[in-house]
Formats: sequence, structure tokens, C-alpha cells
Amino acid sequence: MYLRLLAAATAVSITCIGCGSGSGDPVAPSKPSSSTLRGQLKLATASTVADFPAVERRTLDQVATALDGTGPLAGLATSVFTPGVNRLAFGVIDKKTGFVYGKTAVYVASTPGARARGPYPAPADLLITDAPYRSETTATEKDDFAAVYAAQVPFSKPGKYAVLVAINVNGKLVGATTEVNVVAKSKDSVVAVGKKAPKVATDTVASAGGDVASIDTRIPPSTMHENSLKDVLGQRPVALLFATSALCQSRVCGPVVDIAEQLKAKYGDRMEFIHQEVYVGNKISNDLRPAMKAFGLSTEPWLFVIDRNGEVVERLEGSFGFSAFEQAVKAGL
Repeated sequence: MYLRLLAAATAVSITCIGCGSGSGDPVAPSKPSSSTLRGQLKLATASTVADFPAVERRTLDQVATALDGTGPLAGLATSVFTPGVNRLAFGVIDKKTGFVYGKTAVYVASTPGARARGPYPAPADLLITDAPYRSETTATEKDDFAAVYAAQVPFSKPGKYAVLVAINVNGKLVGATTEVNVVAKSKDSVVAVGKKAPKVATDTVASAGGDVASIDTRIPPSTMHENSLKDVLGQRPVALLFATSALCQSRVCGPVVDIAEQLKAKYGDRMEFIHQEVYVGNKISNDLRPAMKAFGLSTEPWLFVIDRNGEVVERLEGSFGFSAFEQAVKAGL
């Protein structure tokens, strides 16, 4: 059962929807009404362990077989996994109706035939901001991609792991599959939680000679280019967001910048919010900007929350919503 699900997912080439490395998104169907979507999202944000069947010493394939059916596909929204507890973010997509929302959890195993672990609840995290903070490339309550799922999943050692996503669709638990590769160390040596943030310059309106469009592809440009990281690091907490609204190869970069704008309005008196674009000259064909390289990044978006001592206390990769972003900010205050 699991292998059939995985084969179906592979056949339609669902790539990472939020890690800056995909080749495109599924064709958007007709959008649901905002009232329908609001109801689905309300349920999707409230997943608990009790909503899903216990493993009871079964294999992942057996757990998949016991579900009510198949149908949706899972598209990963994170790509960096190392031993320990990892944030596994994803979207659930139906080939005909688009993004699917409901109570969701994750099961994992070293192979489909190995004993499953889970369920790990994966509540949906909204990408929707209040209207004053929305850009032209954003999520609204009428958008079919309005939230992303995320589960906290422990991986004991490096290697490939099979992943089963169970989602409640109209009262039935159906399965979607994917797999992740857990590496001993990130190949890009991304700055880790607990490490000092590099004292590197980020682009500011002043350094751009007032040409904010040269350092920000968002429309309108964000307001997070007032100070360079090197000038505030170790002086006050910082929320440093690497994202490109217009050049993102997925659909999540615009919403995360908008979320940052709204959280800046709430926490900006206590924390410095910095938005850093990705490509030199805002051209994908060009090199990555120096700050991206200093943090060991080759994908985006990424968020680093840094405390007043200059230490990274939280980081988020790929697609993340309002709740995850705000929790990260609070960790740095």
C-alpha cells in the first residue's frame, strides 16, 4: 500500500513546495469559497495525537493499509534534516482540487516494511496576514495555498526515511507519502541553533543609495532594511529573514515576508527585523548575496532569530506560517 502511494507521488513529480528548489507548482484549480476554506483551516490547525490511530507495533505499510483510502499527494516544504527532532513541513495536494486541509499527522519508518513511529500531529500554520501587511504576492483567505503543515519528528540517525501523511478528508483518513533524507551534517553548513551568528553586512536603504527596489523584490518593498545585521548584532535581538518575494521558485516567499511585516508592527520596538534578498542584482542567474553565503545557505526562505548576545536561538527553513514565526520571535526576546 505504501509503495503504491509513493509511486503515485513520484509519477506526478511533486517537488519541494517551499525550499526554493522546485520546478513549479501544481496547476491551481478553481479556488474554494473563503467561508469553506476558513472552516477547513479551523479544523486543520487543531490536530492532536488522539485524532489518529496508534501504531500498535505495526509497520508503516500496515498503517497505510489500515487507512480509509488514498488520494492526495505530499509536497515537502523543508529540505534540511539532521539527527534529532526536526520540523517536517509539507503541503497536501489533490491533483484535481488542489491543496487539501484537515486534521493531519505524520508517521515515519526507516523503510515501509519497518515498524512505524508516530503519529506526530501536524497542525496547519496559516500564511494569511492582515490586509495592511499583504503584498501583491501573498496568501489571502481566498487563496488555495493558505497554510502549511508542520510536525516535530525525531530521527535517530542519518539515512532515508519513509513518511506517511494521514489527513482527515470529509471524515475519512486518507494517506499521502513522501520520503526524507537525514544527513549527519547539513552539506551547506547552515548556521545552527546555539551558534554565534556571523557578523556580516546586510543590505540597507542607505547602502543601496536609496534605491530600495535594488535590494527588495517585494511590491511594495518591505520596511525591514533600516539597519545592517553587523551594526545591531549583539546589541538587540534580531529576526533575520532570507527571502525573495518575486524570484522565489515556490509560492511561500511572499507570504513569509508579509508575516514578518505584521510581526514587526507588534514586536519591532523590542527586536530588529531584517529582510535580506537572495540574489545579487535580483537576478536568479547571478551569484547569491554575501549574507546568504555567510549563513551557509543555498535555498530559501530561511529565518534566523538571534538573541541580544548574538546567538542563534531559533531557525526555520522553507515554508512557515504565522504561528511558527511568532514562536521563534518570542524565543529571541
